[in-house]
Amino acid sequence: MPAAARKTVARKTARKTARKSTKKVVKKAPAKARGMTPAHKAALAQGRRESRAINKYLDALKAGKGKRGRKRTPSSIEARLSRIARTFGDASAMQQLELTQERMNLESEKTRLETRADLSALEKEFVAVAKGYAARRNISYSAFRSMGVSADVLTKAGVRRTRG
Repeated sequence: MPAAARKTVARKTARKTARKSTKKVVKKAPAKARGMTPAHKAALAQGRRESRAINKYLDALKAGKGKRGRKRTPSSIEARLSRIARTFGDASAMQQLELTQERMNLESEKTRLETRADLSALEKEFVAVAKGYAARRNISYSAFRSMGVSADVLTKAGVRRTRG
């Protein structure tokens, strides 16, 4: 490296170190511990409680809809299970396999029918919180209706029809 280039590099380095040493070191004050106010915590808890009640009710409605067509009852399931038991011995190996699967499906459907969610308790919770939740979240009457909530439940809850 030529001497002139070395001098230029040395000057630049000297300027940089001079600039660094002239900067002031500013110490920041320690940050305050910012906690939530009790009112804010209560509002969050209320929102979670209301969301949970709305969600449980809508899930129960969705689960209770069932499939299209003829509805199964526990007695019709029992009748089909007894027919499966009678024909099982005379069936071929492939038919036995299919009958076994059908029996398992019917038994699980029977337990699902017997342990259906108590819609009245969920409806009571929904009615208690739906109006405030809908107002805060800008959820309309028609949105609830499209999710399967009946008109009388929305009337009980105080969610009113709106135009527009």
